[in-house]
Amino acid sequence: MSKVFSTVIIICILAAYTVQSRSLEKITDTVVTKLNATPNLINKDSLTIFTRVNVPEGYQRVPYPKESFQEYLRNYSLKPFGSKIINYDESHYFWQGGHIGILEIPVPENGLQQCADALIRIRSEYLWDHNRKAEIGFNFTSGHYCLWTNYAEGYRPKINGNKVNFYKTAKTNHSKENFYNYLNLIYMYSGTLSLFNELESVEESDLQIGDMLIKGGSPGHIVMICDEIINDKGDKLYLLFQGNTPAQSVHLVKNLEDSNISPWYQLKENQIIQVSNYTFGNSKFVRFK
Repeated sequence: MSKVFSTVIIICILAAYTVQSRSLEKITDTVVTKLNATPNLINKDSLTIFTRVNVPEGYQRVPYPKESFQEYLRNYSLKPFGSKIINYDESHYFWQGGHIGILEIPVPENGLQQCADALIRIRSEYLWDHNRKAEIGFNFTSGHYCLWTNYAEGYRPKINGNKVNFYKTAKTNHSKENFYNYLNLIYMYSGTLSLFNELESVEESDLQIGDMLIKGGSPGHIVMICDEIINDKGDKLYLLFQGNTPAQSVHLVKNLEDSNISPWYQLKENQIIQVSNYTFGNSKFVRFK
């Protein structure tokens, strides 16, 4: 009886092993199939947003005029693939798993250029480079408007609580160096809350490159659309980049929720949207003036 029982046990073990092996083989085949089906959307040897990220099958890039802010963002220069996010003090950011590109934009050592400030800088540098300096201006969180051309003429704010008055206390200086002094002032007194209140809201159906997803407050956050594609059905996908707190490298983010289209995003109103290390809720889309 013992020999018969042992034989039965051995047969059961072999049968179970065969079933498990076949199940494991099926799981392995499924995983390999999914991996092979996932499109390779990243060009690791490319150094602009446009060339770093491929377009998924069935989509094409939405065209914009040359010299436009949209084309400026789409063709923004990137550091070599694999570059790390660096904080303002030259330390490495604690998490390096949420980006596929670092923008070629310096991070000042003063630590002021945080999430909203980085996007303010990019917008301002575009206007400066395209001889539209008179358009450079932003609200303080108090609601007072600070224009670059006034700052260049020597006007400085005197702040007393929520009251702000501007007085001419400095020499006229239209230099690029003074322009960055102006931006440091904006970084100090502006942020996600001021942009949330200042900027015009944009409907989902009207989104374009350069628009931003914003949650105002403390802590608030903001990201900017830097590329846009569309398919024959009219469905659109977008690329996003962000600065962060502490002040750090501006980076092109992965889509951690949908690896099949990452780094592209679907953007819908009233949607919970996870971007790298921040989850947007009760947020809105806005556009620079």
